[in-house]
Amino acid sequence: MSESKLQWEDPVWLKQVYEWIHAEASKHNIKITGDIEQPHIYPWSTVLRIPTDGGTLFFKATAQETVYESALTQKLAEWYPQCMPELVATETSIGWMLMRDGGERLREFIRPTKDITPWNPTIKLFSEVQVGCVERVSELLALGIPDWRLTHLPQLYSELLADEDSIRVDQDKGLTSEEFRRVQELHPRFVQICHKLAAFGIPETLNHGDFHDGNVLVKDGRVTLFDWGDACVAHPFISLRTFFVSIENSLELDDYAFTPEMQGLLEIYFEPWQKFAPKEKLQEAYFLSQCVASIVRALAWHQTIAPLKNPLREEYAHIVPELFREFIEHEKKL
Repeated sequence: MSESKLQWEDPVWLKQVYEWIHAEASKHNIKITGDIEQPHIYPWSTVLRIPTDGGTLFFKATAQETVYESALTQKLAEWYPQCMPELVATETSIGWMLMRDGGERLREFIRPTKDITPWNPTIKLFSEVQVGCVERVSELLALGIPDWRLTHLPQLYSELLADEDSIRVDQDKGLTSEEFRRVQELHPRFVQICHKLAAFGIPETLNHGDFHDGNVLVKDGRVTLFDWGDACVAHPFISLRTFFVSIENSLELDDYAFTPEMQGLLEIYFEPWQKFAPKEKLQEAYFLSQCVASIVRALAWHQTIAPLKNPLREEYAHIVPELFREFIEHEKKL
């Protein structure tokens, strides 16, 4: 296979996948009725669409760095079958999943009308799943997902800054010398922020990692939370970063905008967490968590980008430096 091609485009790999899909479909008395298509190819994953006599199936494979996604999805589907992908088969050792169609993306209900009220039941459901997973942290970590809890983050922050290839000081798409000096100087401040956030006593749990309106499906009133490849164990409010960026995009708002409607969604999200702290304290903790969320997101992207070779790595090289800039902006507001 040419180096310029991804594994997902390798005919030998695809042949193995097709054989597995056909075998699993047959095992479940499902008849494939047309050509298998490959609508999504990314460095970190691929998705295939399979027409069958029982409705469309979707196959997903992930890169080695996030191979735990299939095992995590399988476990979440056992714990929360009402809102997780309906799995037909998994091969967790290599990160393969075969799933039933979960419907349309929440995005299709929100972006045409710029009405974010369809988020209301979904954000509460997601919050309830996170609260439920508080007691399952050891089981989650046993699946191999990253442990990015507050006690570990200061060291991970230092390690990330030491990776010159990712920070790209004074290079195209990288941090300037001044920005790099600033994030180095902010390390003690980041330690302080982590300690202050921990002091609220809000338990750490499952963080989705990429919780936006493209990763929620709706079908006949059933909500499916999917695409758990960026998941980790971390402070729960970190999941709200991408959630609110998604809303900024949906409503075409400026960066860091926060409307009354967004505050309303935040309060719905807080409802299940009020067993741990009053709403005012949850609000304070959320404000503080924004700095931490930028660093956790940088760690997730670093995990994805670091194994890539050029030109793919170059294509995504701006993301980690940009997230450090986001961290600087949030820290200024504290």
